[in-house]
Amino acid sequence: MDDIATPDTLLARMAETLKHLLAERAIDKPLMVGIHTGGVWVAQYLHHSLAIQEPLATLDISFYRDDFSRIGVNPKVKPSKLPPHVEDRDIILVDDVLHTGRTIRAAMNEIFDYGRPASITLVCLIERNGRELPIQADVVGQKITLTARQHIKLSGPTPLQLVLAQ
Repeated sequence: MDDIATPDTLLARMAETLKHLLAERAIDKPLMVGIHTGGVWVAQYLHHSLAIQEPLATLDISFYRDDFSRIGVNPKVKPSKLPPHVEDRDIILVDDVLHTGRTIRAAMNEIFDYGRPASITLVCLIERNGRELPIQADVVGQKITLTARQHIKLSGPTPLQLVLAQ
């Protein structure tokens, strides 16, 4: 497994990268959306670091998962909090770990139920191997390679820690 930097180091690096990317794309009033649970923790840090004025939006994609009929409802489903209109908004979608791409697909499906955004910029703390869908992040804290049996999870919110599980 690759050496993993601390979440604080990764978040600081990501905030700088995202700041430059938004300037390059001339995005000045983005809507930041964190995916429960780890993505919200990452988004809270970035939202504060970038001084985004609009409140942080959150998504719980439990009902949008493609395996919902097999696994049922997550017993800890949280409400999604999005503004009523995302039409033509520039969205920063934040998650903790990008693995198969299925969580991101579910999140985009939910966002599109609210309207058609102008753009979606994907930001992930960790990008790991094992993609099943053609989804890639625009800003990544760190890319790592894990075996099929290894998993990485963010615990927190205070302090944020990356935990490797087998």
